[in-house]
Amino acid sequence: MALISLKSFQFYSSNTAASRSLVMTLSKSLNFVSGEQKSLKYSSLATRMLCSKIKSQYVFCRNNHVQLRIQSLSVNETVHLCEDPGNSPISDNRLMDEGMFFKKLKGLDTSKEIFKFLRSLEIMSDIMASAALQRISKVEVDDNGLKNSGVLENEVFRALCFQFEYESSKLSNTGLLNALQALIKLRIDPQSSLMASLLSESQERLGKGQLTIKNLCDLGEALLELEGPSSATLEQILNHMQEKDIEKWSPSEMVMVYRMLQMSVREGKQYQDLLNRMNNVTLTIASQLSPKFMSIILNSLVVLHQTQAVPLVITLCKHSVKHVPYFTDDELVSVLEAFLYFGHREQIFTEALETHVPKSIFTMHPETVSKVMKYCCQKMILSKPIFDAVAEVFISDADGFTTNQIAEYIVPFGTLNYLPPSAPLLFGKLESILRTHFSQFQPHTLLNLLHSCVLIQRYPVNFLARIFSPYFLQQLQAQPHGLDRFVTSQLTQLFLTATLECPFYEGPKLLPKYQVKAFLVPGCSLDVHLLNRVKTGLLYLLKKRIYFASEVSTPYFYTVDIEIKLDEEGFVLPAAQCEEVHRRIALCVDGQNRFCINSHHLLGEEAIKQRHLKLLGYEVVQVKSKNSSLLLLWLTKQVKNDCFTVVKAVVAIASQGRCSLALSVLCFICLPFAFWASVT
Repeated sequence: MALISLKSFQFYSSNTAASRSLVMTLSKSLNFVSGEQKSLKYSSLATRMLCSKIKSQYVFCRNNHVQLRIQSLSVNETVHLCEDPGNSPISDNRLMDEGMFFKKLKGLDTSKEIFKFLRSLEIMSDIMASAALQRISKVEVDDNGLKNSGVLENEVFRALCFQFEYESSKLSNTGLLNALQALIKLRIDPQSSLMASLLSESQERLGKGQLTIKNLCDLGEALLELEGPSSATLEQILNHMQEKDIEKWSPSEMVMVYRMLQMSVREGKQYQDLLNRMNNVTLTIASQLSPKFMSIILNSLVVLHQTQAVPLVITLCKHSVKHVPYFTDDELVSVLEAFLYFGHREQIFTEALETHVPKSIFTMHPETVSKVMKYCCQKMILSKPIFDAVAEVFISDADGFTTNQIAEYIVPFGTLNYLPPSAPLLFGKLESILRTHFSQFQPHTLLNLLHSCVLIQRYPVNFLARIFSPYFLQQLQAQPHGLDRFVTSQLTQLFLTATLECPFYEGPKLLPKYQVKAFLVPGCSLDVHLLNRVKTGLLYLLKKRIYFASEVSTPYFYTVDIEIKLDEEGFVLPAAQCEEVHRRIALCVDGQNRFCINSHHLLGEEAIKQRHLKLLGYEVVQVKSKNSSLLLLWLTKQVKNDCFTVVKAVVAIASQGRCSLALSVLCFICLPFAFWASVT
């Protein structure tokens, strides 16, 4: 490890028997002068020499880097070369404790404070000096680049750069790579002699195999920032990693390599063997991972598309439960994204969220809450504690949300068909925001938002005229997805809602060319197995297949699972007959996919469908697999094999004109044990 003195700019190397120190006293009032760049040569035998005073001038280049120019002043300088650091004027007992140094440095928030602190030190290690550079880069660099280019003119900064350049071979691995990362972040020109020296030394040590796993990751991150994923040295770094004994890596080293791979290879295919070994080892240490490490690894598995690492993902997700109260907002987002990406769901994780979110929601970032709602929505988890808390925070804080966040908060209420206790205030707040910020919403975002409202019988009547206007429809058409079937289905359902449920609406109508012939029906929403069993039961009751039709497209855009037509006297008509139809019965065969998870709470799309079918004149009979199975279990024990007796009872009910009741009873008795097994 090298030691640096800012007052006399001394370097000590502790890893050689006869180390040397370079003492170079710089004036505090240097001025820029023109002159040719001169090289400095150091002689181990000289005790005094004439050299040029170094002046570092930093100029911004077109590529946003900073170019280092070495200009000379013809000033006599003294260079002391000491054979033994113990005999030097500066002794090690004047070195500040590193722990105290880092604690003090962490509390400094401006470069001015940092430079003042560094001037107060007589001597510091190269690790401390590189940490100072990193702190400077952290406080002086933002998303737009360097906030104050004057930082690079500071004499303390220039002195540090000088020593890092000309004493790079004496630096520790940590000091070398930390300095390299900091200078890259400060946009120092990669072609400068300073950067060339540090990069050359790093590559030399890489070639000699002198870098640890952490060093390899630090160098890799620096090269990614400097050269991008195409860096030739990156491949060399990753090859070195493959040669290491992964089982001996600490959790922190494992996390660093995951991040390195995440940033450099993305798909992970080229280094899948390395990833497979890492995934297997990580599986054994999952319980030891901190919240931060767990979220980083899950995020890396998502980015690297490690869909084959299912055992690791499941294990990490299970262990993440205990960390829910301790995740930062960003960490929780990473965990939720992993649950969503890998399609995993843990009941105990949901329960942990239900405990944590309501207590912390007013301090959580809106993006984190949005991700929680997205998780609940996609997993069809109706968590009343979470949704009620989200409604409360929306009522109080929504004025500060972005338009996307507003939609992400509200849409799940419609999707999962839930009205919180504070619904009047919630939708009153939403209407107020829409009145003042309507034009700020992206067309698709606005349509999703208003469509979700009608699912739960909250009618945006005041905004429908603008939605159906030619101007808004043109805006929708200009979007990337345009007026695809999903968009036109939403528009059509809004229009149908206005027609059926808002008879007082007198604004513009949706033109037929924007209406769909039938609403989209997700392929997974219909439980085909349950449908087939109900059809089998109907054959027992009605004797012939012609008396009912399945998956019927209606003139009202909806598809009915099973339709039965009756005449005025209650007799069943052939399904193909269109005359003398007095009543229509719509059997809604609602398997578990049409309900929120682990409940019999209908999803919004199915709830509005059944509501509209009733308004359109259908008698709706709902078949729920779980209730039917439970009753079947009881009836089977009662009637044994005499199912015919039960069917006769159903026919008797039907003969009295009470077909709806007969069909309801039939649905309870004609379903096999398979449904009982499926729900238990």
